Amino acid sequence: RVHGRLYLNAMASKKSVSYFYNGEIGNFFYGQGHPMKPHRIRMTHNLLLNYGLYKKMEIYRPHHASDLEMTRFHSDDYVNFLRLITPDNMYEYSRQLQRFNVGEDCPVFDGLYEYCQISSGGSIAGAMKLNHKQSDIAINWAGGLHHAKKSEASGFCYINDIVLGILELLKHHERVLYIDIDIHHGDGVEEAFYTSNRVMTVSFHKFGEYFPGTGDLRDIG
Repeated sequence: RVHGRLYLNAMASKKSVSYFYNGEIGNFFYGQGHPMKPHRIRMTHNLLLNYGLYKKMEIYRPHHASDLEMTRFHSDDYVNFLRLITPDNMYEYSRQLQRFNVGEDCPVFDGLYEYCQISSGGSIAGAMKLNHKQSDIAINWAGGLHHAKKSEASGFCYINDIVLGILELLKHHERVLYIDIDIHHGDGVEEAFYTSNRVMTVSFHKFGEYFPGTGDLRDIG
């Protein structure tokens, strides 16, 4: 009877997991020698398949986030720039490249805007699943681009899918706690909600002579 009760408790506590993945994500290429490699997302997905973990979750192909969804945080002119810029025409946008900090760390590559749409779409859709209590956990390996600012690319990040996901969560929840365990400070998310009392950002990161140079221990909001 004890074993049976434990089994029932385990069954009752089983979490529903939504997993968002678009097979195209691994095709995007930041450029030769660039440390950001979307192909690793495909490798992670293959591990998930080979270990049979996909059987434990519901798999969804994320929608492409629209301009309207992305401009809930980002400025219209910045999103429009990302939509228009390509490796072939980038030299016509020299002033905007500098203004929006697109260049070496955040290069222009083929399919850049679609890459941003896929990344953001997964996080927004995941937040919607949580809002409607259709899932306990939502996963989007293509997301987590925490350095992107309202009108500026930064640290390999163009569109801040995390901010967009949190904004979606705020439609149904009074407060959101964001925990960032990347080695770099989650500066873009912190900056986005710095004056809000509805979002608390907690970042565990390396600090000192290290990108992005923010996130001091004494910073408390």
